[in-house]
Amino acid sequence: MRPAFGGPAIPVGVDVQVENLDSISEVNMDFTMTLYLRHYWKDERLSFPSCTNRSMTFDGRLVKKIWVPDIFFVHSKRSFIHDTTTDNIMLRVFPDGHVLYSTRITVTAMCNMDFSRFPLDSQTCSLELESYAYTDEDLMLYWKNGTESLKTDEKISLSQFLIQKFHTTSRLAFYSSTGRYNRLYINFILRRHIFFFLLQTYFPATLMVMLSWVSFWIDHRAVPARVSLGITIVLTMSTIITGVNASMPGVSYIKAVDIYLWVSFVFVFLSVIEYAAVNYLATAQERKEQEKQFPCMGGISSKGMTIDGIYSELDAGSPEGDPKNQMVSEVTEEDKQEKMVIHLTMSDESNSSKKKGLKEHVSLRIIQNTHAIDKYSRLIFPGTYIFFNIVYWSVFC
Repeated sequence: MRPAFGGPAIPVGVDVQVENLDSISEVNMDFTMTLYLRHYWKDERLSFPSCTNRSMTFDGRLVKKIWVPDIFFVHSKRSFIHDTTTDNIMLRVFPDGHVLYSTRITVTAMCNMDFSRFPLDSQTCSLELESYAYTDEDLMLYWKNGTESLKTDEKISLSQFLIQKFHTTSRLAFYSSTGRYNRLYINFILRRHIFFFLLQTYFPATLMVMLSWVSFWIDHRAVPARVSLGITIVLTMSTIITGVNASMPGVSYIKAVDIYLWVSFVFVFLSVIEYAAVNYLATAQERKEQEKQFPCMGGISSKGMTIDGIYSELDAGSPEGDPKNQMVSEVTEEDKQEKMVIHLTMSDESNSSKKKGLKEHVSLRIIQNTHAIDKYSRLIFPGTYIFFNIVYWSVFC
């Protein structure tokens, strides 16, 4: 039975020394802590006469034969008392009946984390202690030395977090079936180190966005270069997003890193869409220029008439006795064919040179027009992305 059974509640003081914070898991939303848990109370049944007023120390074997507080960790997932090389339990009894009960425990407890600002977040976790059986009418649990009841090792460090503060609180916990219980809290505030995520997430995403702007300086006629560059960057951004989400729990709200990565992904995607628009407009404009310059491509112009028509005009306009008419009549059919071939060849060469010059002129105009779109993109994309970064880091830092 507890001391002073049937009488007032027995006060039990508690102090804790945190040995280490072993790990913090975002995926499981828990933390693992190793600590020395000490209880202080008075049991007059254990008092003994002593001339030197020295205490007596016992190991864990005596604990099973006397009353000790039934403290447990609320919301704990796993916990155990270390037992190497023997049970890490100490019991110290003073002559006046005061008792010190100390154990070395490793406990894994829940920590409800809010990732809305991840990885620029701070998390507050709590380890809660409470009596399992005794209500506040039988056991009064309190911090023995107030705010000084919690001590930590100065060497405690975590890879991804900075421990900003440890502090203690207490309150009453009410259960409708069993009653009210005194509950003690060990609270600690953690701030995440950002440098790791700058190197692994933010810098690569920013570099991918900047690399997508290179396509604005590549000639729009280099289709394989611009398309392959855009597709490669889109796939790289998808890999970065997948890697970040793989190490995080599947929360139903948007995290700060999601905003940055998806906005960066949109910028990369829009750079691909920009090239599609440039290529489409260039093709449409080139087709319009060709239709404007060559409205009747199916026939031959009047200046390029056949030799047969020219000879017919000469024959019809000359009298029969005219010497020119006689000279024309003396031209054999073979000479006509040779002259026809020469005339048609020169006409074709002239048309080809005109078409070539016209195509070069049209191509030059198209290049100038499409470069205007790329020129605006060279300013709009970087300017918008820089503005987004200013707003983002101002809000979340």
